[in-house]
Amino acid sequence: MTQPAEVRRYQTRARSTDTFGRVLISARDQHLIVDGPVQNGCPGEAITPAELFLSGVAACGVELIQVLARQQNVPLSSVKAAIDATQDPNAPVRSDVNLFNSVSIHLELGGVSQEQGQDLVERFKRR
Repeated sequence: MTQPAEVRRYQTRARSTDTFGRVLISARDQHLIVDGPVQNGCPGEAITPAELFLSGVAACGVELIQVLARQQNVPLSSVKAAIDATQDPNAPVRSDVNLFNSVSIHLELGGVSQEQGQDLVERFKRR
């Protein structure tokens, strides 16, 4: 089945390893080791699933802000994203799913005015 050119398809794979709580993930020809957190009895040495999820959000933000700046011919020279999150199993947000209790995103944009930066961030938030 063919899809319209604007439709993007993504695939990842994950499998257990011989080490409890250590997972090998793959996307295309890229591979990464992911460890569950030590609180779950896992190694906790490699990036954890929660950190990987938040890293994906941060990377998406940086890349998308670059794309938006290019579309508007805004002279963006750099983007930094920092995400901090907390998860308290003793104070769940919902009883039916495991969620972060709080997430904050801090963005730093270089080479743009305050107004241009605010516009780029607002456009990013609407995506």
